[in-house]
Amino acid sequence: MTACLETRGLTKLFGSVCVTEGVDFRLMPGERRALIGPNGAGKTTMINLLTGRLRPSSGSVFLHGIDVTRLGEARRIKRGIGRTFQITSLFPALSVRENVYLAVAERDGIAARMFRPAFGWKPQLQRVDELLERFHLSDVANETVQLLPYGKQRLLEFAVSLALKPTILLLDEPAAGLPTAEAAIILEVIDRLPKDVTVLLIDHDMDLVFRFAQRITVLVRGRILAEGTPAEIAADGRVRQAYLGEGGHGRHP
Repeated sequence: MTACLETRGLTKLFGSVCVTEGVDFRLMPGERRALIGPNGAGKTTMINLLTGRLRPSSGSVFLHGIDVTRLGEARRIKRGIGRTFQITSLFPALSVRENVYLAVAERDGIAARMFRPAFGWKPQLQRVDELLERFHLSDVANETVQLLPYGKQRLLEFAVSLALKPTILLLDEPAAGLPTAEAAIILEVIDRLPKDVTVLLIDHDMDLVFRFAQRITVLVRGRILAEGTPAEIAADGRVRQAYLGEGGHGRHP
């Protein structure tokens, strides 16, 4: 089976500092994978390389077997990669509904024509309403994003990511810093994602990681240290050492 997302020899240098070094990584269709590692391991850099936000210093990225190394972020999104961020990435001066509608319009290829009368885009408007309801955002649909509490902004970002109908979804600490109610909504949505959506999760919450993941990749100092099932990773002494080595107080599986 062809990997839906693959890297070969992926390397990223910032000046003389190597933050990703020779990474060979394969994510299979429909897989639920977690990417974990100590602070500074290069996890977010890895996601940025996969999405095209960063260009590698060397190596290649393949999407469904096609080399997309030279494609930028926008073109990779059109090919099915979606993501969430540690810090929200929204249009703060627009309303909640407008943010979701922009994503739906972009996905359906109508963004350049979206200012036609609203009744002309009934399927898109229905999709927006469904997403707002799913993420418990209907009651704030007309509020300006910059006025929303942080938890609601994170829910909105997740709704925008799903509005693009990704086939691969990269989640960078999706519930970090959220109040309990909003975190529960996000975790419920993750659990209910269609099985044909491939998911790569970065998170420090080991309970979430071990509940969610079929396989886990451990990144340390920009290199893959270990890969395996949750049981295999939990039993791997190298992984425990990597976490315990974080100043003697790091989290570990």
